[in-house]
Amino acid sequence: MTDVKRLTAFLREYDGPEAVLMEVCGTHTAAISENGIPALLSPKIRLVSGPGCPVCVTVAAYIDRLTELAMEPNTCVVTFGDLMRVRGSSRSLRDAEAAGGRAQMVYSPLDILSLAEKEPETTFVFAAVGFETTTPVYALLLDTLIAKDIRNVKLLTALKTMPAAIDWICEQRGGVTGFIAPGHVSVITGSDIYKPLAEKWSLPFSVAGFSGPELLYAICRLILDRGKGVVTNCYPSAVTAGGNETARARVDKYFRPCAAAWRGIGVLEDSGMELRDEYLRFDAGSRGLVTDKLAVPGCCCGKVIVGSMSPTGCPLFGKACTPQTPQGACMVSLEGSCYNYFINKRS
Repeated sequence: MTDVKRLTAFLREYDGPEAVLMEVCGTHTAAISENGIPALLSPKIRLVSGPGCPVCVTVAAYIDRLTELAMEPNTCVVTFGDLMRVRGSSRSLRDAEAAGGRAQMVYSPLDILSLAEKEPETTFVFAAVGFETTTPVYALLLDTLIAKDIRNVKLLTALKTMPAAIDWICEQRGGVTGFIAPGHVSVITGSDIYKPLAEKWSLPFSVAGFSGPELLYAICRLILDRGKGVVTNCYPSAVTAGGNETARARVDKYFRPCAAAWRGIGVLEDSGMELRDEYLRFDAGSRGLVTDKLAVPGCCCGKVIVGSMSPTGCPLFGKACTPQTPQGACMVSLEGSCYNYFINKRS
């Protein structure tokens, strides 16, 4: 019997206390759905998605600022594809384009360099959304802008860090018995970053990779470690205890911790990263964007993001809200819970 068969048998036959396990990473949400893992688990094990999709947790005020910038003369907003369709309080970047604004999708933040060099008369604003994984890339972009003396690029930041959000989940929502800790984030932060949370709440954390067997093993560890304040690194091929110190030092050069607004949660102290004062010339008006007025009545993205509602519990899910007609950010993003529940027919 292979390891996978043993893992699957253990999880399918589990008959202990109910386990509620939260995956924090949006990529884990997608991998869990794509690998059909929920169907392999005992009814006593329930998986819920947390606030780990960067597009999903971005508040309406930030989108509104992006759409305002897109409408300004000689200005172009540059972003990843998912963010083009997310609505703010009234419209999305796609809507702003239709109204005569300018926004452009790219695959890497560094793609903005060639755009800026070709059009020096245009100000290019990158929508800098992401967690600890992405922030070092923005630091590298700033390195390059300074080295090349490129002055027509700015950032609109909505950069977040995970520990404060996980702490909020434990304090305000409760009921979670273990966390599948994000793999990509942990490459930068290291697995030890979760130790204070594990010890504070007497909950296990498993840092997981993204293959089916890796996720099954991480889930098994959370079942076996129930009630223990321990952290297990189940992704040692990529994650170390201390993480990537070089990347974190690069980030610290340009950014400092700040309060940040999360959709479904509100403002959390020290849960974001903002440009340091000496680099504010690169900022496009990021500070103070905390309002989260949703454009669509009945959208339950805020509850889905913190795991207090399953996507299928939203009255819009699969009706007014589908990947073709997304009403909320969780159905727009490829890492969103609603999108993954819909395309994988999860119940």
